[in-house]
Amino acid sequence: MFNLNFLIDIHFLSTSIMVGVIWVIQLLHYPSFHFIQKSDYPKFQQFHMSRISLIVIPAMIIEFITGIMMLQFGFSSNFLFISSLFILLIIWGITLVFFTKMHQGLTSGYNEIIVNRLISINWSRTLLWSLRLLVLCYIRL
Repeated sequence: MFNLNFLIDIHFLSTSIMVGVIWVIQLLHYPSFHFIQKSDYPKFQQFHMSRISLIVIPAMIIEFITGIMMLQFGFSSNFLFISSLFILLIIWGITLVFFTKMHQGLTSGYNEIIVNRLISINWSRTLLWSLRLLVLCYIRL
């Protein structure tokens, strides 16, 4: 027997995890990139990319899959939920278009301009994920 409430809880939890992660990245992790020893920077960036992926890729995939499943099980007529999924697609687009390339650019060494762009552009993901979580909180009430 399929449990819709469990699906909703998993979706909400994965979004909540991503909101927590993105705020830590925004306020602490990306700014700390300026303090990494320049000689260690390529090694650090490889480490960062491999380790952060262990956290964000599963959470993002679960968030996306459970969102699609919720569409199939009764949320397809919920305007707020569809809007929240649209926000998620925007976040994925921003991540693929900007962040993958910028992180790849940092694998060859520290670049102050790229790090500053990471911090600046990441505000869009931080605010969008936060908005998405607020929408999901409203839907759950």
